[in-house]
Amino acid sequence: MISMNTLLVIALAPLLGSLIAGLFGRQVGRAGAHWVTILGVAVSCALSIQVLWQLVAQSADPFNQNVYTFFEIGGYSAHIGFMVDKLTAMMMVVVTFVSLLVHVYTIGYMAGDPGYQRFFSYISLFTFSMLMLVMSNNFLQLFFGWEAVGLVSYLLIGFWYKRPTAIFANLKAFLVNRVGDLGFLLGIAGVLAWIGTLDYATAFAHASNAELNATFSLWSGQISLFGQTWQVLSGAVEVQVISFICICLFIGAMGKSAQVPLHVWLPDSMEGPTPISALIHAATMVTAGIFMVARMSPLFEQSEAALGFVLFIGATTALFTGLIGIVQNDIKRVVAYSTLSQLGYMTVALGVSAYSAAVFHLMTHAFFKALLFLAAGSVIIGMHHQQDMRRMGGLRKYMPITYIASLIGTLALVGTPFLSGYYSKDTIIVAAQEASKVGGWVQQYGYWAVLLGVFVTSFYSFRLLYLTFHGKERFREVDNSHGHAAHEDAHHDAHAGAHHADGHGAPDHGDPGPAEPHESPWVVTVPLILLAIPSVLIGFFTVGPMLFGDFFRGAIEVLPAHDTVARAAETLWHGEHGWFAAAVGFGMHFYAAPAFWLAFLGFAAATALYLFFPDLATRMRASRVGAFFTRILENKYGFDDLWIKGFAGGGIRLGKFSWKRGDAGLIDGLLVNGSAVLIDRIAGLVRQLQTGRLYNYAFAMILGLIVLLAVLVRTVGA
Repeated sequence: MISMNTLLVIALAPLLGSLIAGLFGRQVGRAGAHWVTILGVAVSCALSIQVLWQLVAQSADPFNQNVYTFFEIGGYSAHIGFMVDKLTAMMMVVVTFVSLLVHVYTIGYMAGDPGYQRFFSYISLFTFSMLMLVMSNNFLQLFFGWEAVGLVSYLLIGFWYKRPTAIFANLKAFLVNRVGDLGFLLGIAGVLAWIGTLDYATAFAHASNAELNATFSLWSGQISLFGQTWQVLSGAVEVQVISFICICLFIGAMGKSAQVPLHVWLPDSMEGPTPISALIHAATMVTAGIFMVARMSPLFEQSEAALGFVLFIGATTALFTGLIGIVQNDIKRVVAYSTLSQLGYMTVALGVSAYSAAVFHLMTHAFFKALLFLAAGSVIIGMHHQQDMRRMGGLRKYMPITYIASLIGTLALVGTPFLSGYYSKDTIIVAAQEASKVGGWVQQYGYWAVLLGVFVTSFYSFRLLYLTFHGKERFREVDNSHGHAAHEDAHHDAHAGAHHADGHGAPDHGDPGPAEPHESPWVVTVPLILLAIPSVLIGFFTVGPMLFGDFFRGAIEVLPAHDTVARAAETLWHGEHGWFAAAVGFGMHFYAAPAFWLAFLGFAAATALYLFFPDLATRMRASRVGAFFTRILENKYGFDDLWIKGFAGGGIRLGKFSWKRGDAGLIDGLLVNGSAVLIDRIAGLVRQLQTGRLYNYAFAMILGLIVLLAVLVRTVGA
């Protein structure tokens, strides 16, 4: 039986560590700050593993209880509570394990930073916020965790708050996520309005109610302004209640999990230190949206429109954001666009009702993506803060541990047979294929997007590997053409005045020049080794129960007509031979899968262009056609311009116009200042009449009487 006290310790241990490091950082010192936060997350991780063990091995019942009641108003109540089933327990283990390794890694990466204690406080608070999100049993607590994660990410992305790029990045993350959160809040409001509860279990039990299939008028189709009415549409816009709720909830997921067009903040989050980049991208913030939709599967299963919308957005993200990664030269930004693409794969899985496949890919991806980010950070340390891959090359002999870790992460990411990424990604592709057989153009588009995305993923992943670790040692070259431009392109992940533990100082904000690479200290390499192990093994050992077993039974609901994972199992899984033979058979399926050959084609293309014929890659990029497509991809399809110059810039211009014309011109100018001028002029005229001489007043009285008599005579005569 799962204990309430155990769950409270899991949630509160990181919070306690955060408070001590943040409020008493000077008293406990740098070592005290990292020890207290690491201890808090370690306790949380150990107990999370215990809870998962109780659910899986000891067949403990899922936990669903309220801890504290905020208020009760009429029939509504607000609680803090926990719902812990296998889905939640798996997320708890992933979040705390990756967070623990990131904490250890941070000791080496952030050594010498003046904000050392502050950073440990932030990442521990980040972990607490994510735990409150995934452990919640009601929508109100979910929203609290949702917003808390967003708030702490704002602090972390802009951790080096004196850098203009960091200020801009955290502002973009904050604003874009608020757009998504507005939709999320509307979805929660819809649940409360039409279902009448904020409790998960109650809401899910009413998901199939007939009243949720009813429609309501979202817009009359008319615009009324200044007493005039214009008919824009022929009729009112009618929306199904359940579709409205689910689409609004998913808009929140689009913000948190960085789906097109609300994806623009995630690459800019690279302005934060590498440890938090790994934490945001791998195990916490961006996975929140995927987890939320999987948790809300009883609701989403009732809306074909919502599932189609989710599928279209995910497919677009999977393919087109991956293409941007091909032209990036900043090592962290390549991995960031990889995250966007893989989140698209998870979202496609959600859209074809393969919720278990989405969550399974979330889990496997967390390990190898954290591995890739931390390996990139190790390269940055070893290269003395250099992030531009054009200034690297040949690093494998200087950084062998980092190289092997990067190689393992790359192979897992591209879906190499028997590695963790293969099992999760291949299942998503086959599930999308099954959906395309019975669906319409959206399902067809989703399948081809994820299939072509395999080639794109393989190409940019091996491009990163070759440019960084293979080829000639370009870091010894003094190339003035890179200079400041290269620095700006790379967005150097460094801060003035910082000195890492290995003794190298802060980067020169010009051309750093030649630097002798070196392997990172053990606090950096040990997390790499520990992340490499599940990146290789966890898919093989968990694919059976998590995808084709009953691991998620009771946590995820799928209608039989939507069960694409079950149809995929007919091709991929033969459990009658035992789980080991079935997992081996799944791995041997690669030769019949087009995804494998597309991945191999991407590997071959990257090998040819960046290992054997690097000059050809340069010429292709400089050609007219290559330069055209490169410009489109570097411009990110204009989405940054749309949000920053369009919406944000338009808002600023509207505000300035309102201020200059409305506030300064109309209110201050005409009403306030104009009234004062008018009164002053009237007063000036009146002062001319107030002479103080008696004969002037007598004359005015006589004149007034004459006018009065004239009016009276005219009135009587009439």
